[in-house]
Amino acid sequence: RMLTRTPSVVAQVFLLLSIVLVIAIAVIQMNQQKILSPGLKYGIVLDAGSSRTTVYVYEWPAEKENDTGVVSQTFKCNVKGPGISSYESNPGALAKPLDDCLNKVKERIPAHLHKNTSVYLGATAGMRLLRLQNETAANEVLASVQNYFRAQPFEFRGAQIITGPEEGVYGWITANYLMGNFLERNFWRTWVRPYRKETMGALDLGGASTQISFIPEDSQQNFNSTLRVKLYGYNYNVYTHSFQCYGRDEAEKRLLALLLQKSNSSSNVDNPCYPLNYNTPLTMKYFSGSLCTQSLRSANYYPNQLVTFHGTGDPGLCQETVSLLFNFTACRDREDCPFNGIHQPKVKGNFVAFSGFYYTINALNLSGHFSLADFNSSMWFFCSQSWAQLQFMLPKFEEIYVRSYCFSANFIYYLLVYGYNFDAETWPQIHFQKEVGNGSIAWSLGYMLSLTNMIPAEGKLIRLPLKPSLFAGLLVFLTATALLCLLFLVYLCIVSPNRKNISHVEHVFIPE
Repeated sequence: RMLTRTPSVVAQVFLLLSIVLVIAIAVIQMNQQKILSPGLKYGIVLDAGSSRTTVYVYEWPAEKENDTGVVSQTFKCNVKGPGISSYESNPGALAKPLDDCLNKVKERIPAHLHKNTSVYLGATAGMRLLRLQNETAANEVLASVQNYFRAQPFEFRGAQIITGPEEGVYGWITANYLMGNFLERNFWRTWVRPYRKETMGALDLGGASTQISFIPEDSQQNFNSTLRVKLYGYNYNVYTHSFQCYGRDEAEKRLLALLLQKSNSSSNVDNPCYPLNYNTPLTMKYFSGSLCTQSLRSANYYPNQLVTFHGTGDPGLCQETVSLLFNFTACRDREDCPFNGIHQPKVKGNFVAFSGFYYTINALNLSGHFSLADFNSSMWFFCSQSWAQLQFMLPKFEEIYVRSYCFSANFIYYLLVYGYNFDAETWPQIHFQKEVGNGSIAWSLGYMLSLTNMIPAEGKLIRLPLKPSLFAGLLVFLTATALLCLLFLVYLCIVSPNRKNISHVEHVFIPE
């Protein structure tokens, strides 16, 4: 009897051991897998604006979140000199200023990743205007940029002129991304869509154009200017409009051309928006040579003729003159059409105003959000200062900007109040800011985010404690052992009662 019991116990022990080992190996293999992130990916975006070019370096984990990279800005460099559209007569001169920034970029990105790092150049309203004025010159500038990047170690994805609506939407994406309106980390440290979080509208003021973008009350209503954006697996219907020639620099050129047109003199002109006692000689080409001022150009237009503008520092007259830059009659009192005959839904929710908006507000010694009355009193005070007083008031003094802040403030007032229909009640919902954390609010990050939808994600590399072949071999061996033990125990269960019956029968038939 002991002899039959021993194999049974051994089989049971082996069966238990095999099952325990199969479970243990499977659990260890699954839990102990080391997830090695495929590291970081980098992207470079050149924001080729009308007044200057800015280089941004972005990085994101190579495994992506729902098709879109979780991107952060790691470096920013302002290229010295004017915007690329200013190189129309000498495109070859572009390389030198770009070199300084690109050499710094090369140090920021690990050398072994250079060839896999994509570079994109997006040109905005300055190049849009140049293309309308002289398409050949615009193409030569872009070709010069392409030649420059062909000699760089990065993967150049092309230089393109982006449309006004694209610029508006990319700015909207950037602002909302940085504010955490698309993604946030939950308790488990995974990225999720924030619960019931509203998106913000975006107001961008560049040198040659300005953009407004927001999700209107009825986003399903099909406005001509509504664009559909897909980010992190969700769709957004964004109203956006870009006003060409309503950028800060081009609007000021229009003001100067208008003042010359109204003046009795063709060489000395009073400018109520320039500070009192400020005088500057400007060539006619400087302000009348632009496509935006073509309709205001006088019959006796001589590009190199000098016109001296005298600042009179008159806030009331400045405001009156700035109002002439807007065509408020084109709408004929239609409520959904503020100016220039452009349809716009009613502004809704919070807005972030960046770029030129921020710099002007900062010069007026205001920040964040404030009332319309505060803005007006700061503007009036600033515009009443003489040129000598302003030099003491402003910590960073650059003549070309300082002389124009009064104009910019009045222009912003008209654009926001009469152009976009913000009032005393909705004005405090505008937040004037330049960045969030380390990220600059500019269209370039939104551009990068949209483009990462097209950059293939890399899967996580999984390193297991056991090689797959060894793991499979052990599983097969232990499973086979367990099955054999099970079969053996079943066999014993069947054989054992039969043996008992045989011995019982033998016992009955033994003769006395």
